[in-house]
Amino acid sequence: MLATPERTRDDHDRPIQLWHLLGDGHVCNGECDFHPIACSNTEGITLPAGTRDVPVDLDEPGQRWCGDCLVIAQK
Repeated sequence: MLATPERTRDDHDRPIQLWHLLGDGHVCNGECDFHPIACSNTEGITLPAGTRDVPVDLDEPGQRWCGDCLVIAQK
């Protein structure tokens, strides 16, 4: 799944990357300053890192899926 990361903190205040699916129809050309995300009609990632193909069964330390985006990805 093509996704973009949000840098945030988990419940224990440790830094993590939270992955979001790109919003419908958004194509990143590598020079974006905003990525709309699938889990919100109004919010997105500003000054985003690039996109990456992220497996639905992500198991990398310090990274996880946004819960809402994961539900969308599993459909």
